[in-house]
Amino acid sequence: MSRSEAGRKTLGDFGASVIDLNVFDAGAVARALEKSQADVVIDELTALPKDPADFPSAVAGDRKLRLEGGGNLHRAAQAVGVRRYIQQLSGFFLKASTALADESSPLMTDASPGVAGSARSYSELEARLANSGKMEAVGLRYGFFYGPGTWYSPDGACGEHVRQRHTPIIGKGNGVWSWIHIDDAAMATVAAVTAPAGLYNIVDDEPSPVSRWLPAFAKAVGAPPPPRVSEEEARTTAGEDAVFYGTRLCGASNKKAKETFGFRPRPLEWLVGQADMI
Repeated sequence: MSRSEAGRKTLGDFGASVIDLNVFDAGAVARALEKSQADVVIDELTALPKDPADFPSAVAGDRKLRLEGGGNLHRAAQAVGVRRYIQQLSGFFLKASTALADESSPLMTDASPGVAGSARSYSELEARLANSGKMEAVGLRYGFFYGPGTWYSPDGACGEHVRQRHTPIIGKGNGVWSWIHIDDAAMATVAAVTAPAGLYNIVDDEPSPVSRWLPAFAKAVGAPPPPRVSEEEARTTAGEDAVFYGTRLCGASNKKAKETFGFRPRPLEWLVGQADMI
């Protein structure tokens, strides 16, 4: 499903049959889904900008697409008897009670304002998924995407920010990020078509603190070492959310996905063969 000519071409080039559809038109969604006779629906609806610096202005539209548009899709899937519904979720706003968050971990709805708002949106998606009736419900809590076409690639927006030294290590840089290569995320999504229903953390094997992954990422994209700033400086110049990302995020465990359907993500490519950078 796509609303743009560029999107239709990209999907068509991959061999998909593409429909031009406005997901906010509930009737059109229902008619298209019934006509398709789909057995499985994969909801990857997002409205994210090409540059994360523009995310604050995109939040409202992204939330509306996921909750209202996705709600139309979910209700239509129930109405026409779709067997399985697979939902994109977040694996990086989780609150860990131990070292790493697992699938029982709640979302950080009490975090800094922007993070808490995103966590609440994902909580609503998880609640909707849990009320799927007869449909088999699968939730994929993806980590931060990296790789071709993502923000975190040499030619992506974050690569450029790091080269311009706009991305510092904040405080001790002890916020732990869980990553997933975009190709591994796609393979896990394919596996979710036949895996047992439930929630899965789709993240790599090595959650990494900012103090480790950011210098390695900078080196990988040909940037100088990132600057360091105090939490107070970052709070003044970049805001509370930046401090949260840099110092308080929790990593997630992929144990369930590995044991259930043989998930085997690649190592975070920037860290391969590199010593720890603290």
